Amino acid sequence: MTGSDISMTAPALLRQLIAFDTTSHLSNLALVDFVTGLMDRYGMRYELIPNEDGTKANLYGTIGGDGPDGIVLSGHTDVVPVEDQDWSSDPFDMVEKDGKYFGRGTSDMKGFIACALAQLPKLSAAKLSRPVHFAFSYDEEIGCLGVRPMIEHLAGHLPKPGLVIVGEPTDMAVVDAHKGIRSFRVEVTGLEYHSSQTDKGVNAIMAAARMIAFLGEIAEEMKARGDASGRFQPPNTTLSVGRIGGGTATNIVPRHCWFTFEHRTLPDQDVDEISTRLRRFADETLLPDMRAVYPQADIRIETLAQAPGLKPSDDASPLETAVMMLAGRNDREAVSYATEAGLFQEVGIPTLVCGPGSILQAHKPDEWVETKQLEACDDFLSRLVDHISAG
Repeated sequence: MTGSDISMTAPALLRQLIAFDTTSHLSNLALVDFVTGLMDRYGMRYELIPNEDGTKANLYGTIGGDGPDGIVLSGHTDVVPVEDQDWSSDPFDMVEKDGKYFGRGTSDMKGFIACALAQLPKLSAAKLSRPVHFAFSYDEEIGCLGVRPMIEHLAGHLPKPGLVIVGEPTDMAVVDAHKGIRSFRVEVTGLEYHSSQTDKGVNAIMAAARMIAFLGEIAEEMKARGDASGRFQPPNTTLSVGRIGGGTATNIVPRHCWFTFEHRTLPDQDVDEISTRLRRFADETLLPDMRAVYPQADIRIETLAQAPGLKPSDDASPLETAVMMLAGRNDREAVSYATEAGLFQEVGIPTLVCGPGSILQAHKPDEWVETKQLEACDDFLSRLVDHISAG
């Protein structure tokens, strides 16, 4: 089905979006082509910001004028893998059952994109008092990578919007704060030796274990520090070691060990603190003894991915207040997962997170979004269009 003959309802659009396998290691260009077909149909101007090899693209569309203070509806087009997950149905063929839509990306976060696209007929017919923009990115799931060049282009070449709404799943709550995330890979290089001569070797696994124990101490310290705002769950910066590997045999002092870890920091915390402390521990405590035995011993700490936290604004803008009203919410919430919102905020654009579905369903087999959540988002965005329409 093409953009020229599809029903412009959120469920129909979601079904089409789910059918595109946009797992992060694959291209999103087929989905982008489908969406630009819809934009052409309803007179939305757009531009593509591709990746370096042209296999993926961000899509930035505008309707309703070229001025500043527009509203950006932002979402990522990529999804996480389905391999090694036990699905009850084809994850790329949406199924409706028991008041839910099942499929990869239904909750995270093609549901929001479908609801945004469903507003195109109304947007094209409205006399808008400010422009509306669609910002659809790639590679969010592997570190918010794709949206960065789009934000750079937006900040450097386009009128500054008045508000960004990132449609990650919040059960349609309005979120104004979330934690930041950084992930790392640590590589420890020692010296192999017969395990009966441990004094002549440098045990990479034991050095890595000491680093992991040190991270555990920091994690406990973060629990004790807590969350001064009292808004987050868990109520502190968190730290987790996710993977580890190394060694050759039990009777060989291991030359190599690696592990990965991440931390999710409260938005007002120094994001470099944990990695700086770990680097200092490696340089000052571990490496001197390791290099006394083997001068080429080494410890490398590589940043894999990072995204800033979202900080609550001191004073809500009129647009932010309007979003609260239109969403039927009296207060704003904080969440512990990361989104692209902090990156928009870094270039000075007020940003909120609000979208259909629950983060508890994201990344799981048989991912789903409730039909009533999709309806609630559709209604919210329709009210938003009414709010910025003249007459």
